[in-house]
Amino acid sequence: MAILKCKMCGGTMEMTNESVAVCEYCGTQQTVPTVQDSNLQGLFNRANALRIKCEFDKAEQLYEKIISADNTLAEAYWGLILCKYGIEYVEDPATFKRIPTCHRTSFDSIIADEDYNCAVDFADDASQKLYIAEAKEIDRLQKEILALSQKEEPYDVFICYKETDEDGKRTQDSVIANDIYYQLTQEGFKVFYAAITLEDKLGSAYEPCIFAALNSSKVMLSIGTKPEYFSAVWVKNEWSRFLKMMKKDRSKLLIPCYRDMDAYELPDEFAHLQAQDMSKIGFINDVVRGIKKVIVKEETAPTVVQETVVTNNSVNITPLIERAFMFLEDGDWSSANEYCEKVLDQDPKYAQAYLGKLMAELKVSGKEDLKNCRLPFDEKNNYAKAIRFGDEELVAFLENCTTTIKERNELNRKIDIYQKAKEVLSKAKFISDYEKAVDMFAEISGFKDADELRNEAQNKCDEIKDIIEEERKEKVYKEALAQCNIGDDISIEGGIQKLETIKGYKDVDELLANRNDFYNIKIYKEALRKFAIMTQNLREGILVDMSMKEIRDVIYKLNSISTWSDTQEKLNECYKTMEDIRQPFIEEKERLKNEYDNAKGVFVSKKRQEIQKQLQVVEEKLNKYVL
Repeated sequence: MAILKCKMCGGTMEMTNESVAVCEYCGTQQTVPTVQDSNLQGLFNRANALRIKCEFDKAEQLYEKIISADNTLAEAYWGLILCKYGIEYVEDPATFKRIPTCHRTSFDSIIADEDYNCAVDFADDASQKLYIAEAKEIDRLQKEILALSQKEEPYDVFICYKETDEDGKRTQDSVIANDIYYQLTQEGFKVFYAAITLEDKLGSAYEPCIFAALNSSKVMLSIGTKPEYFSAVWVKNEWSRFLKMMKKDRSKLLIPCYRDMDAYELPDEFAHLQAQDMSKIGFINDVVRGIKKVIVKEETAPTVVQETVVTNNSVNITPLIERAFMFLEDGDWSSANEYCEKVLDQDPKYAQAYLGKLMAELKVSGKEDLKNCRLPFDEKNNYAKAIRFGDEELVAFLENCTTTIKERNELNRKIDIYQKAKEVLSKAKFISDYEKAVDMFAEISGFKDADELRNEAQNKCDEIKDIIEEERKEKVYKEALAQCNIGDDISIEGGIQKLETIKGYKDVDELLANRNDFYNIKIYKEALRKFAIMTQNLREGILVDMSMKEIRDVIYKLNSISTWSDTQEKLNECYKTMEDIRQPFIEEKERLKNEYDNAKGVFVSKKRQEIQKQLQVVEEKLNKYVL
């Protein structure tokens, strides 16, 4: 029985055909791969081992490799999800249960993630339930981290470095990072430096701070004095996340800073970045200038004190809108809509009221649940009003919701077409089946391996068409030859016309180039048939004059095609046959001549006269048999 490593604690588990198992070491119920291929089993174990060590990028590459081998393995897609969101399962000291912690928070919801949807779609019922439950917990954890991160102050610069070495001692990198932190702080920048920024935080509170700093910082300084320090798990976790953010926000800048090593030893991901050698004089001045180009510090504007007038409207609106959203939480859609209307009676441009009416219309209890709506709602009137009167944050949120829904629906549409197309392809027998699969895969070109499967279906379709066309040509070929071999002019002409329709097939081009041969066949066969009949007549002495006339005509016709096929050989046989027919008469003539010469006795003269008459008869017969 195959061995599998627990993805929670790394313990050894026996692999069965079930998709859900319980680890005897940590007691956690979990989904497991059901592959029988030993190579794929090994890849799963290696990927899980790397993920447990929080080496998410390396683990992700192995999960991708598994999917390239079999793109229907739900557990591989789930592994990608765990890597994408940096999920580590840690033991709760109170309950001793393994609970997820997130090291790669993202604004993107796990529920709308393409890999998550693939995992759910390809999973059986038992695995699907666990995936959905775990996804909800990870989504809740993400929202919690995002909520905490919003309370953090924004940063200008994020210093990424390795704090301790393998022996637990402080690295030279941390000393350099400390110096850079104080110099940048003196320049007026808000700097994230883990040794100071996180010193009063518990380990569980690191991620909200780190995420907030990565998200808000415009510049990251990735510091290293050894190649392996740049590739350290948590160092790479930070700069790889920042690089992904740079793809969405071009205003961000990552500056690799190295010393005591060659620039070519930097990670390949830094190849397109301008690195700085920290051993050069004036290094920090160059870095500060670079940062200032990216971060333009605004001068503090003089404070203008304005008198705030509190109206009865503003006082009345707040409790009304709060009541409206409380009704939404309770699922009382009618009351929620009613109270939103009361707010709009006092302030017709109050965006939150339109948001509440939209949620009541869609029967959504929480604002975040708008992303989970089945259909986009950007054509709703309340949505348009909320966008029109809302601030940038509300507008961005609503637009993100509709975008998420559309992307999720489009993904589900593609998955549905993809699965149906694969089913059509797997059951296909006829050309129409393969053509249908081709059209379906073409509709989702670029999705997964749709283009590859489309080519597979098209090739199979072409293969069947080629077989059918080959059979058609073979049928026409045989019919044409049979028709030509009938021998009459009409049949030959019809056969040639059929051959014209399959030019290039077998020896058709050669047959058409020598089409006169078909007419020669006619002459040849007819001549030999007549010759056989006439020679038989001659042997039996029937209609000798007419038969000889026919034989002469036969010889004439054979001579007209004497260079074709074996006609000359047949002519020789004809001549020999005629000689064989004449031979008895020749022998009779010789016998009579001998008898004439040898005539003796009293009646020699009379006997010779009789022989002479016989010779005359034989001569006449021989003359008739002359060609």
